[in-house]
Amino acid sequence: MQIGTDIRKASEIIRNNGIVIYPTETVYGIGANIFSNIALEKVFAIKKRDKDKPVSVAVSDLKMMEDLVYIGKKERHFIEIFLPGPVTVLLKKRDLVPGVLTSGSELVGIRFPAHETTINLIQLAGVPITSTSANFSGEAPPRRVDEIRVDADYIIDGGECKGEPSTVVDLVNRKIIRIGANFEDVKAALEDF
Repeated sequence: MQIGTDIRKASEIIRNNGIVIYPTETVYGIGANIFSNIALEKVFAIKKRDKDKPVSVAVSDLKMMEDLVYIGKKERHFIEIFLPGPVTVLLKKRDLVPGVLTSGSELVGIRFPAHETTINLIQLAGVPITSTSANFSGEAPPRRVDEIRVDADYIIDGGECKGEPSTVVDLVNRKIIRIGANFEDVKAALEDF
């Protein structure tokens, strides 16, 4: 397993069905091409994660997000307030989103991280990538490279992450799924939604 700062190399690995661990503004995540069945199988295996547990998707801009999910006027307003940032939004997926990511649900979690390295990685890869913490299921997510215990083809060393996972909010059913970063602001915005 290689550790470095070569984002171009990492993006090539993603394009070739490989797995990259990358830093975000919250914790380190596991990145794989969401359109590659081979790569998605690896993600579930690496995390020792049951396939009935969905995996979120990271995007590099609003256009990429719109390609994956349906965004109404109210949802767009919420997104413009909180993203990019440490919030995962659940929205109705478009048909091109693989069912394995959503465990058969019509909703998919979308992350638009406020982290330059992550944005560059996704842009260079040219595809949305998986956004799931780089840990075995049930264990604490890593904040530093030396805390990473899962396997990958490449780890992008981005220093120490802040450590608080994203708040997960279901914008379709208007409810918070997981409390995390920016929780109070998200809760207040949801009340006015």
